[in-house]
Amino acid sequence: MLQRNTITPERIVDARNEALAAEEAWKLLAGVREIVIAKGKNYQVFDPQKDGKEAILAQALGRSGNLRAPALLIGDRLLVGFSDGLYSQFLG
Repeated sequence: MLQRNTITPERIVDARNEALAAEEAWKLLAGVREIVIAKGKNYQVFDPQKDGKEAILAQALGRSGNLRAPALLIGDRLLVGFSDGLYSQFLG
């Protein structure tokens, strides 16, 4: 999807080698304006200033307790997880 839209990431991190646990993940999540989390074909939009930390982390962390992958930071918006619909909507 990134190549199709000619988007070149500034940084690529292998989540298996550099996993973000809850507190580290929250530092990233709390620093953005909007968090969009995909689950299956659906996605939810969160505002870290208004929505609760626990509610956001419950959706953003996987079974391992680490931030779900992929996570894509675009400006002040963070996309977490993968959904064709989500990426089509936010990446064009």
